[in-house]
Amino acid sequence: MNMKKKETFGEIIRFGIVGCLAVAVHYGIYWVLQHWINVNVAYTIGYFLSFLMNYYLSAHFTFHEKTSAKNGIGFGGAHLVNYLMHIVLFNFFLWLGLSRELAPFAVLAIAVPTNFVLVRFVFKHLKSKRK
Repeated sequence: MNMKKKETFGEIIRFGIVGCLAVAVHYGIYWVLQHWINVNVAYTIGYFLSFLMNYYLSAHFTFHEKTSAKNGIGFGGAHLVNYLMHIVLFNFFLWLGLSRELAPFAVLAIAVPTNFVLVRFVFKHLKSKRK
């Protein structure tokens, strides 16, 4: 395996670890809050709190980069697109009749691969522009 493929494979593995933690935080917060508040509000609060953790871990652990205003804005932009995709898909799956407990998992099946591509672009594209 050449060095570039090895690096990308490592990023995918680390992205998966961080993603699992982010999903656990997001879903845990959502699951608790959805019993007392609107599901969209609960989903958004969970997403935002997991986003904060996800940014820090993605920068330092997944892509071995320092956090900065530049990659923070890029990460935030990628996650704004990701959040919009999440909330649209979440409501679509609820509309289809999936339970409030299962709909987030259907969203993840589509959103996670898309998010990896967006976030990797932010960290790798910005890094290559600095050189």
